[in-house]
Amino acid sequence: MNDAQPALYLLATLPPEPVYSDVWALKQEVHRLTGSRNAVRLPPHITLIPPFRLAPAAFEPRARPVLAAFAAAQPPVEAGLQDFAWFGNRTLFVRVEPAEALQQLHAALAARCRAALPEVPRETRPFTPHMTLATRDLPPAQVPALKADFAARRYQASFAVTGLVLFRHDGRQWQPVQELALGG
Repeated sequence: MNDAQPALYLLATLPPEPVYSDVWALKQEVHRLTGSRNAVRLPPHITLIPPFRLAPAAFEPRARPVLAAFAAAQPPVEAGLQDFAWFGNRTLFVRVEPAEALQQLHAALAARCRAALPEVPRETRPFTPHMTLATRDLPPAQVPALKADFAARRYQASFAVTGLVLFRHDGRQWQPVQELALGG
């Protein structure tokens, strides 16, 4: 990859075990059932700053210290998962329960990016934390059965959000380029 060409980035948090493996198994199951592949190109995560394009050579040297200082100043927060939901007919996800602490972490991160990394685009949609199981490439004919299947299922878990990850897309899949521990 040419570091002067724009690359696709996102900022997310990954769940610890056993939630990571639980959600990964669900992603794999949906992939096997439907052929949907988009969601299995990224590990289970909650997106905090959605995908944006910037040139690595210009962005990463500036972003790394800003993001590290931000993360070090944030305490870990709790996240709860409860069952499944959809964005229209395109995206199946594990629902993240509304949590003020996670909302505050997201708002603080967005504010820090606006102040110190203004090249990171501002979000245009409200923050709706979730863990995607399938997105965009779901075959429309399979959506009704998948909706019925996941409406009948139950899933519940909680975990401490203890870090952030800056991902960069390499043209095939997402790669972690910086892992940041909350609270130093």
